[in-house]
Amino acid sequence: MKGSLIIVGFFILGIVFGRLGWLEIGSFGFDVSFVALAMLMFCVGIGVGSDLGALRNLRTLDSRLLLLPLVTIIGTLAGCLLLALVMPRREIPEVLAVGSGFGYYSLSSIFITQYKGAELGTVALLANISREIITLLGAPLLMRLAGPLAPISSGGATTMDTTLPIISNVSGKDFVILSIYHGFVVDFSVPFLVTFFCSI
Repeated sequence: MKGSLIIVGFFILGIVFGRLGWLEIGSFGFDVSFVALAMLMFCVGIGVGSDLGALRNLRTLDSRLLLLPLVTIIGTLAGCLLLALVMPRREIPEVLAVGSGFGYYSLSSIFITQYKGAELGTVALLANISREIITLLGAPLLMRLAGPLAPISSGGATTMDTTLPIISNVSGKDFVILSIYHGFVVDFSVPFLVTFFCSI
């Protein structure tokens, strides 16, 4: 929750700086958003590289559970497709691009802003922050209604970092490795799926 509030705070700070003209994009001589995206991807690479040790413990999991990230991705995109049918102002690929953030608001919103503009990038930011907050606050209810895998699927790409503590607490420590694996795979899919839907 604290991490989400910090991100929102920086987002608001960016809006203020932009409105006041303190950080004009052209004044730097390079594309600031591209450099920020490249730095973010570098940090993602470091995070993925440092978590490979945990993935070795996947041998202890039921092999069917390894399909959970795929189920999360398909379920999220199916839900977005249904939602797109009742949103006349948005094209289906745009809605799918927002959904393809899977809670990874920082990366997906930058990509979508690059491809589709600041309005849809803001929608992506808020939608994906909402997914994380819903998981943080609703994990106990999800556990009671649909079992220990529900909070993991709900968390999307965040299950290997920000929502991992609540998942460990609610679903149990037996699901920690699965949660890390799930977050790793879903996280890895974000740049590919978001750019794919943005380019349609």
